[in-house]
Amino acid sequence: MVENLYTELRKLSPRVTGGLVRMREETFKDSVVPAKYKILAALAIVVVTKCEPCVKAYTKMAYQIGVTQEELLEFLNVAMTEGGCPGEQWALKAFQVYKELQQGKQIEEDVCCKVEEN
Repeated sequence: MVENLYTELRKLSPRVTGGLVRMREETFKDSVVPAKYKILAALAIVVVTKCEPCVKAYTKMAYQIGVTQEELLEFLNVAMTEGGCPGEQWALKAFQVYKELQQGKQIEEDVCCKVEEN
């Protein structure tokens, strides 16, 4: 139901709705800074800002691009350092998603933060 509404909203407002998807496509590609570091930086930010759909989406993006558990943990350490106790709780959410992906589980993100499959 929500996905159908989002699809309809994107058709009615194509220049605005879906902008995050277009921004991600441009921002999170390899350039001077490799894509994985930009994705990990974004993950640290969304852990601190406590956006659960974004935590799932960026953790999935990191996993799909081949980020190791050790790399993930270093960026989660940054988030926990800057986010304090709440940052630690949200870092746990990201770590749980990563572990589930390692186990082969499918992670469904919210419609607006859905990772575009290539």
